[in-house]
Amino acid sequence: MGNISIKQYTCPICGASKDKYIGIRNNHYYCRRCISFRGEESVEQVTYPKSAPIYIDYELSEDQKKLSSQILENYKNGINTLVHAVCGSGKTEIVLEVIKYAIKCGEKVGFAIPRRDVVIEICERFTSIFKRNSVISVYGGHNENTVNGDLIVLTTHQLYRYYHYFDLLIMDEIDAFPFKNNEVLDAFFHRAIKGHYVLMSATPSIELLELFKEKGFDVVELFSRFHKHPLPVPKLVVANNIILFYKLISLTNRYIKEKKQVMVFSPTIESCEETYLKMKYLCHGGDYVHSKREGRPTIIDNFRKGKITYIVTTAVLERGVTVKNVQVIIYHAENSIYDHHALIQISGRVGRKKDAPEGEVIFLATKSNDEITKSISEIKRANASLQNML
Repeated sequence: MGNISIKQYTCPICGASKDKYIGIRNNHYYCRRCISFRGEESVEQVTYPKSAPIYIDYELSEDQKKLSSQILENYKNGINTLVHAVCGSGKTEIVLEVIKYAIKCGEKVGFAIPRRDVVIEICERFTSIFKRNSVISVYGGHNENTVNGDLIVLTTHQLYRYYHYFDLLIMDEIDAFPFKNNEVLDAFFHRAIKGHYVLMSATPSIELLELFKEKGFDVVELFSRFHKHPLPVPKLVVANNIILFYKLISLTNRYIKEKKQVMVFSPTIESCEETYLKMKYLCHGGDYVHSKREGRPTIIDNFRKGKITYIVTTAVLERGVTVKNVQVIIYHAENSIYDHHALIQISGRVGRKKDAPEGEVIFLATKSNDEITKSISEIKRANASLQNML
């Protein structure tokens, strides 16, 4: 080990250097913070320029085209980009050209997302868009092939496999759990970058926006949804628990009668199950999901197909699920698990389809708080920005 002490050692994987993280075993250093991510890293693989035609059956809006060109120019000039775009604005569409360009140049391209369910959905979508290219997904339990793809879609946890690997790394939902405020995953992200990156978020922090500007990187903003309709402004109902539950049942049954599907968000796994058990006798045709629910993919797929009238869910469906004409109820929106970022994201589930651009978002709470107030104000501000652009 020579004369190097623990105090001088820095983990090459996640950058940890504090004594509480570093240990010595069999005369070798190890890091307690990222030891669970041990595994074989991807081997360097030679890639060659390939054509990457884009197959989409719709035209991008003028705003999307403008930002797409700007992101591409930034990448060509070695400038990292932060995309600040409202929910439903079409963030994925505006990075298609830069992905196409990087593949055409024979470069390694990654698209990282915090959550496994969204990785699966986005990979399917990219497979249909880049039909002539190899699009692979990498996530826990699905990592047999980690490099043989023109485009690699992966969870942020899986970035530990890639050391200075990606010429272009796009990171979506940077404000989502479990990536948000996670030093280990952030270290994995920066360690995986060989070239440049694009970050995307509907609710970036003020600190991140300022950091990008300080470093001379570019921040591009898109406050309009592709169909030009405003974001739904949440309606707040404050009452005691008995009245809130009555309101939950009343709203859900009204939506079902109107043939509109409903997403009911509940803050914890326990409250999710409890809420559904109470609702199922009064509202028919529903189901529930959370991170530990067996058969979750099938339940979500049935909801997308309209086989389920309402679904009670934790934040596991906060992102990545698009259902036509869906209505959203956040039950106990005052819970501390819901910061204004989460409330905005959940609200963004509504009105995402061009042929159903409107809908209702209801916050049911025993009291209001700063996060609720801030989320409503942010949505109104985004809508005001949209009106100024029109």
